[in-house]
Amino acid sequence: MAGAEPPAATFERRVLRSAAEHHYLRVRLELPDGGARPSVAQFKQLVVSALRELHGEVGAALPVDVLTYEEKTLSAILRVVSSGLVKLWSALTLLGFYQNRRCAFRVLQEYIIRVQRGVSAENSWQIVRRYSDFDLLNNSLQISTLSLPLPPKKLIGNMEREFIAERQKGLQAYLDVITTHHILSNCELVKKFLDPNSYSVNYTEIALQHVSMFFRSEPKWEVVEPLKDIGWRIRKKYFLMKIKNQPKERLMLSWADPGPDKYLSDKDLQYAVKLLSSCSHPYIYKITFATANESSALVIRPFSEKGTLKDLIYKAKPKDPFLKKYCNPKKIQGLELQQIKTYGRQILEVLKFLHEKGFPYGHLHSANVMLDGDTCKLLDLENSLLGLPSFYRSYFSQFRKINTLEGVDVHCFGHLLYEMTYGRPPDTIPVDSFPPAPSVFVVSVLESILTCEAMKNGMPTVSRLLQMPLFSDVLLTNSEKPQFKIPTKLKEALKTSKECIEKRLTEEQKLIHQHRRLTRAQSHHGSEEEKKKRKILARKKSKRSAYESGEEHSAKYSNSNNSAGSGASSPLTSPSSPTPPSTAEYVRQDRPIVPHIAGDGLQMPPSRACPVERQAVTSEAFCFYSCLDL
Repeated sequence: MAGAEPPAATFERRVLRSAAEHHYLRVRLELPDGGARPSVAQFKQLVVSALRELHGEVGAALPVDVLTYEEKTLSAILRVVSSGLVKLWSALTLLGFYQNRRCAFRVLQEYIIRVQRGVSAENSWQIVRRYSDFDLLNNSLQISTLSLPLPPKKLIGNMEREFIAERQKGLQAYLDVITTHHILSNCELVKKFLDPNSYSVNYTEIALQHVSMFFRSEPKWEVVEPLKDIGWRIRKKYFLMKIKNQPKERLMLSWADPGPDKYLSDKDLQYAVKLLSSCSHPYIYKITFATANESSALVIRPFSEKGTLKDLIYKAKPKDPFLKKYCNPKKIQGLELQQIKTYGRQILEVLKFLHEKGFPYGHLHSANVMLDGDTCKLLDLENSLLGLPSFYRSYFSQFRKINTLEGVDVHCFGHLLYEMTYGRPPDTIPVDSFPPAPSVFVVSVLESILTCEAMKNGMPTVSRLLQMPLFSDVLLTNSEKPQFKIPTKLKEALKTSKECIEKRLTEEQKLIHQHRRLTRAQSHHGSEEEKKKRKILARKKSKRSAYESGEEHSAKYSNSNNSAGSGASSPLTSPSSPTPPSTAEYVRQDRPIVPHIAGDGLQMPPSRACPVERQAVTSEAFCFYSCLDL
C-alpha cells in the first residue's frame, strides 16, 4: 500500500546518525532438533551464559535487556550498551549448545517500511523486510529488463552501522523507483511485497473455479491454456479457449470480479453484461459470449494473433507477460502519421458513439485497442459495468477539472495519442514540452489535452477533437451500421451508476487537493529558511522584551528610592507582560520529533528521559504510494 501519487507516489526519508548510548539487535535462536522452547527467562539466562563462557564474570555482568521475545519464532530484540556490542555479538555467535542440544544464534538485519495507501494517514501499515526479501523481489522483476537500483550484496562488514545507513538509503531509492514506475507499481509482485495481507489470495485458482462452474452448463467450450500475466490487473485473468467442434479456432476468455466503482445492482449487472454480445459497431471488438453473476463476470472473444495497438507500438508478442512486453521496449519508435490519424479518428468515433448511448467507458489505453487489419476496435466494455479502476486513474485523479467519464476518456486518449506518436508513454503529467512530431497538428491535439493549461481549464469534448485538423480530413470507409439497443430502465441504471462513479472521483480529487495544500504548507513552514527566520525573530523579540523589562525595572527602582527618600512607601509591582521564553527554548520547540527506530530499523519503545538514544537511531524507510483496488 495511496500513488502525488507523484503522479502516483511521494516519499520521505529521515536518517539520523550520531554516537549511540545503546545498540539494538534482533536475534533468532535456531534449534535444529526441535524440542522444548526456552521461556523468556531461560532465553535471558542463555544470553548471560554465552557472555560468561566467552568473557567470564566480567562479561556476564554486561547489562543486556531482552525488550521483546517471541517464543513461537524464538526471536528477540536485545538492548546493550554500545561499549558491549562486540562482546555480546561475539558471545552469541560462538554459542553452540543449549541444554546439551546444538543451537545457533542468528543476528537479523531487518528494515521497517511504513506504507500508506492514498492520502489518509489512517490507511497505513508497517511491514518488516530483510535485504534478502528485496533481492528476491528484484530477481522477480528482472523479467521487465529494467535496470533497478538495488544496493549490492556485501558478505563482510554488512552489520557495520555506516554500511546499514548507506544500504537503507539505497533501499529507499529502490522503493522510490519501483513505486513511481506506473507499470511496476501496479504489478502483483510489488503489491504483495508492500501489502501482503491484501494480496494473499491466488486469483488464478479462483478464476479457474468460476470458469469450471461455467463449463458445467456450457460443455461446448474447452480451456487450452491459461494466458498468465498478459494483463496488468491482478484480479482479471485470461485463458486461451477453443470450441470442441471447431478445434482450430482460438478464443480468449477473461474473468474478473467487481471493483470499487460497481454501483449497478446484481440484476442490472447481469443483464448489462449479457447485452454486450448484441453490440455491433465497426470499432468495437466483437464479443462471442458474456455472462455475469453477483461475484464476477466472464467474457469470451476471438483471439487475435496480431495483438493490440500497444503490441504494435512496442513490437511485442501478445502472449508474453505484461512486464516483459511493455516495461522496457527494445526500440522506441512511433507510428506513421497516417496510422496516427486513422487510428485516432476511429477511436474518437467509437467514444462518441458510447457517450451518445449513455454507456460509461473510462478504460481507454493502447492495450485495450485490438487491431483487425487497418482497423482499431475497442476492448473491455465490461470493465466500467464491473466498476474496475482505470489504467490512468493515478494521473487524472490529480486534476479536479477531469471529473466526468467523458473527460476521463479524453484524457486517456491524450495518453494513447502520445504513445502512438512517440512510441512510449509521457514521462510526466502534465507535459511541459513535446518532442518533434510528424505534424504540428499532432502537437496541437496533445497540447489541448496533456498540458498544464489543459488540466486547469478542463478537457475538450470528443466532438471538438473530431473537428481538429488532425482528424477532420480522415475518410472512414467502413459502412457497417452501429447497433447497440439499451432498454430505458437499464439506461437509467447506467446513468445513476455513472453519477456515482463521478461523485467518488470528485471526492477523491478533493482529498488529494487538500493533502497537497497541507503538504506544501508544512514543507514551507519546515524549510531551513523559515526556521532561520523564526529563530532570528525569536531572538529579536527576546532581546527587545528583556530590554523593555530592564528599563521598566530600573524606572521602578528609581521611583522606589525617591519614594523612600521622601518617606513614602510604595509596593513593588510585577512587569506588565511576562518574560518570553529564551532563544534556547524556541530552538527545542523547533526540533522535529524523531521516530524511535533501532539502529537496524527495529521499532523501539520511546524514552523521553534519554534524548541521546533518540538521536542515535535510524528511521524506517517511508513509502507513500497510491494503490488501486484492482
